[in-house]
Amino acid sequence: MTATHHLDEATIMALAAGTLGEAHGFAAATHMAFCPSCRASLREAERLGGSLLAAADEEAVSDQCRSATLASLEAVSPEKRKAPAKSASDVPAVLCNLIGNAPLEEIRWKKMGPGIATHAIPLTPGGRTKLTLFRIEPGYRIPEHGHGGSELTVVLRGSFTDKTGHYMKGDVSDLDEETEHQPIVDEGETCYCLFATEAPARFKSRLLRLLQPLLGF
Repeated sequence: MTATHHLDEATIMALAAGTLGEAHGFAAATHMAFCPSCRASLREAERLGGSLLAAADEEAVSDQCRSATLASLEAVSPEKRKAPAKSASDVPAVLCNLIGNAPLEEIRWKKMGPGIATHAIPLTPGGRTKLTLFRIEPGYRIPEHGHGGSELTVVLRGSFTDKTGHYMKGDVSDLDEETEHQPIVDEGETCYCLFATEAPARFKSRLLRLLQPLLGF
């Protein structure tokens, strides 16, 4: 299946430059396993970046900058940007490297309330981004919310709809802190999504804001 919702150009440029956060890098790589168009855009951004570097005056690079860039490139290295691997799971290889090859149904889920469960994916300690799997039951409405920073959502199975469109397997929702929405999972199939976030969601409901530290998102 080919994705119909793609990464924002700014996200692709940040990925090519090695400045995208760790969680967002893994989410972007997961989407690109489904999306030849975004893979091609990333290759073009990398080619452009290489040309600009070749034309620029030489300048010393700090150890911190070098380490951050190498870590970002490792997260989305070419061998991890290929099509999904054949395994017991139906998710791309880059994500299987983090969660294992078990089917999505067999992951250890933490129930957050009626219709929704999560699975936190460990990343490098001290990082500023967070990567989480969500399992959302058919017909469930995620409470209306905004974002404290950028958010990437990749659909692994099932589908949902919000004011920005209809998202199916392989699609990515690439939102900034100015967007508020209320995703509604389509009837008929449980929706599994990968979320990369920079900061907790901003829920409109006062009750949810009070419970948010307990819910963890």
